[in-house]
Amino acid sequence: MIVDCAVYREGRRSEGPHDFSDALDQARSAGGFVWVGLHEPTADEFDLVAQEFGLHPLAVEDALKAHQRPKLEVYDDSLFVVLKPVGYEAQSDTVSSGEVMIFLGDSFVVTVRHGEDVPLGAVRGRLEHEPELLGEGPTSVLYAVADAVVDHYLDVATELQTDLEELEAEVFTPDGGSRHTASRIYDFKRQILEFRRATGPLALPMTRLAGAGTYGGKVPFVEDGALPFFRDVHDHLTRVNESVEGLDRLVSDILSAHLAQMSVRQNDDMRKISAWAAMAAVPTMIAGIYGMNFEHMPELRWKWSYPVVVLVMVGLEVLLFRLFKRRGWM
Repeated sequence: MIVDCAVYREGRRSEGPHDFSDALDQARSAGGFVWVGLHEPTADEFDLVAQEFGLHPLAVEDALKAHQRPKLEVYDDSLFVVLKPVGYEAQSDTVSSGEVMIFLGDSFVVTVRHGEDVPLGAVRGRLEHEPELLGEGPTSVLYAVADAVVDHYLDVATELQTDLEELEAEVFTPDGGSRHTASRIYDFKRQILEFRRATGPLALPMTRLAGAGTYGGKVPFVEDGALPFFRDVHDHLTRVNESVEGLDRLVSDILSAHLAQMSVRQNDDMRKISAWAAMAAVPTMIAGIYGMNFEHMPELRWKWSYPVVVLVMVGLEVLLFRLFKRRGWM
């Protein structure tokens, strides 16, 4: 649906006409720009926007279907940027991701949001309270959205680091954690992989927008004065990617340490079982060689001897079963 539509002149908001074409003409005549915000639009809603602003059909298809990697595409009449905001649910240790598509053109910005992880209304409100920044034109919207997404990456990375430290402490306790610890570590690694899918591919688009590196040429529709701001976002993203790499390596090391501990404990258990088996094997061997056919044996002619011996054997077997079950050997 169409969430908001406004014309901005010199950093100040004014309600534009309901017709997008009239709003765009009004913005161009006044030296401003129009910003249209949409949330999970239908094909009919977005067709109207695409026709009025001349958006490229391939970019329109990506914006409708979502499930895109972070990227930057340059078309004749617009710039198309895909960002993947993320959220982290600490209770379930789950990383979720949404998508924000930004169309940037001559005197217009169209933002398309999928998911709830980054409410663009907060970004719009922040910009409207900073008219000097908003007065820089459509580029300021692209910067503000990218800055909000990447800053939230830093928050998520910090939360993941905290939870990983708790998981690490559990692994290195004397008992080495529960039998479900390995599955928890693996699930945590999958969440980091989901986080990396959002942060890793964004490095190249941010490098281009910051005017740095091999791909640091001029990007159409991006003002030269905005380059320092995008360099700041690029620096934050670099910190996030380095943090994600460190988290991934640490999770792998923790999993290896946990598996090594499990192997050591299993070897200890095998040594204990072998010791008990050896102790039981000595009288069994002697009884097997000499038999039990002695002439004088206590209670040999007692009528309850057989059932008592059977009950003793059954009781010992039940006792051993419960002992092994409690220790996790069975």
